[in-house]
Amino acid sequence: MIRIQQLGQQLNATKSTLTIQDSRSGKKYEIPISNNFIKASDLEKIKDDKGSIIRSYDPGYMNTVNCTSKISFIDGDNGILEYRGYPIEQLAEKSNYLEVAFLLIYGELPTQLQYDKWCKKIQTHTFVHQDLYGLLSQFRYDAHPMGMVISSLSAVSTLHPEANPALSGQNIYADQKSRNKQIHRMIGSITTITALAYRNRIGRQPNQPHQQLGYVENFLYMMDRLNESSYKPHPTIAKVLDILFILHAEHELNCSTSAVRHLTSSGVDIYTAIAGAAAALYGPKHGGANEAVLRMLEKIGSKQNIPQFIENVKNKKALLFGFGHRVYKSYDPRAKIVKQLAYQVFDLVGKDPLIEIALELENIALNDKYFKDRSLYPNVDFYTGIIYKALGFPTDMFPLLFAIPRISGWLAHWCEFLDDPENKIVRPRQNYQGYQPREYVPIDQRKETDAYIHAPSTSFSTRRNVSVQK
Repeated sequence: MIRIQQLGQQLNATKSTLTIQDSRSGKKYEIPISNNFIKASDLEKIKDDKGSIIRSYDPGYMNTVNCTSKISFIDGDNGILEYRGYPIEQLAEKSNYLEVAFLLIYGELPTQLQYDKWCKKIQTHTFVHQDLYGLLSQFRYDAHPMGMVISSLSAVSTLHPEANPALSGQNIYADQKSRNKQIHRMIGSITTITALAYRNRIGRQPNQPHQQLGYVENFLYMMDRLNESSYKPHPTIAKVLDILFILHAEHELNCSTSAVRHLTSSGVDIYTAIAGAAAALYGPKHGGANEAVLRMLEKIGSKQNIPQFIENVKNKKALLFGFGHRVYKSYDPRAKIVKQLAYQVFDLVGKDPLIEIALELENIALNDKYFKDRSLYPNVDFYTGIIYKALGFPTDMFPLLFAIPRISGWLAHWCEFLDDPENKIVRPRQNYQGYQPREYVPIDQRKETDAYIHAPSTSFSTRRNVSVQK
């Protein structure tokens, strides 16, 4: 019903205009409204007496539409998330990750024949170029797995020059078969690259992919098998992770997905674009948010400390992670599903003490006027970190467990961008407030400025610094 009402509003809105009167000149402008937005290019009609065009100022793109998409729909006020029209709740209950990946990229759920071929192609491409093994083995023992994976994804473009527009021509992705090849390779190889990073991190030899296991099972197998001849991950763990992959697969134009579109606009190869998206996901404000939740709960320590923590949050003496969302102004629909999954995991591996703190914190926050007035409801990150910790994943692996499924969403937007004739190379405008033209000053005539150029020095440099400064 909500979607029908919105569609009706959009149809009515297409006949509307926005009247703008420029107080500087007294002129009036009629700007067409389409689907409840105006085109920024229409603002170019409005100029000052010097001919300078008026522009909108929107840091962070808080209120800017930069594309037309059919991939996912979010109604933040009502807590709705849909992939290609399917409610996330139905997909989490009835589907699996590879089906959902197909849906996101190609627009429809696969038939049995399509699904079987799809899975076979993905599994075939879990085998990666041999040079990647050598590359990953060169990282330090304490290298962050996300940094290793980002570097590896970027390196893949050098291993497949035929798939690089800079080398093979700008139109190579116009061929659907060529495009599909990169899709299969990307979804298949990301689990292997991630497992390699993890195994290198813990000092163990890599496991080759297992062709008789499903997508998530194979990932867990490559991470966890030691010397068992018939090792197979626990089905409950595989199912929980599969559902989490569905929930993380796509979420409209978040920071990392926007990065994919931004980079793709330059014509760069898909592997570099995905590496850039993964780099955006690496940030603690994005893919690292569930790790921040975990550290917050550990810092609270016990339920008795929650009231004081709440007061500290209100007085801006502490940061609250896992609550609130840029889009959702009600309960994140993914968070409800994740909360249920947490109990399935605890029934299997035992209850993590942090869950009691999380439940009490959620209960207090949901009934506190301060949080309700600010629409601070639990988001998907609130419980995922606890689940990953209970399953034994190191905290530095959390962003990777986000990146693996989000690959399918990134690829869906990559394909949509390539097919959209309206898209151009991304080039935002700036509001320049710097110096006006000035004359170059020779170095012996310059005045000292207050530029702070000092940097921290480690204890390892103490002996050298004393020697240099003598």
